Amino acid sequence: MSHIRSAGLQDLPGTYRVCLQTADAGTDGSALYENPDLLGHIYVGSYLVGQPEFAFVIADEFGVAGYVLGTASTREFEAWQEREWWPALRAQYPPTSGSGLDDELISHLHTPVAVPDAVVANYPAHLHIDLLPRAQGKGLGRVMLETLFVALRARGAHGIHLDVGEDNHNAIAFYRHLGFVELARGTDSIYMGMELS
Repeated sequence: MSHIRSAGLQDLPGTYRVCLQTADAGTDGSALYENPDLLGHIYVGSYLVGQPEFAFVIADEFGVAGYVLGTASTREFEAWQEREWWPALRAQYPPTSGSGLDDELISHLHTPVAVPDAVVANYPAHLHIDLLPRAQGKGLGRVMLETLFVALRARGAHGIHLDVGEDNHNAIAFYRHLGFVELARGTDSIYMGMELS
């Protein structure tokens, strides 16, 4: 039986695994990366450590089956990552000259992509959500998002954005159905936003 609860540090291995197993446009990306931790270091860990009040997981008898992670202020969170999260990882993973997917992630550790000011101006909060197939199709994604939205509204956040791969058509359709609209285009992704008020 699945249930949604606040995430804790004990969920780091499970959330890292979910991140990797949904990394290929929503399907398992395990075969694409040599280092299974890099994606989690970038997209998961700092939220559980730095913004635990906005981190929730779906747990079942097999472990973590999904998560939603967020922050009320993207710019404040980016500043925290710069001070507290990236330095140790940059020391562990020096820049490389390779062109593989792992090399791209290591490059991201050293030069994180900044969200455009035009997006953050009206949608300062942001989120990441991923669910394994066993947690999909049950309405849990919507419940997870609503759980996060309640926490963000309580903190005064009035708008939220997310960044989704342009090839992840199922996710884009899901977000549009919830009321997210396209705000801007990244290199190979779409920034979508929604008012929380």
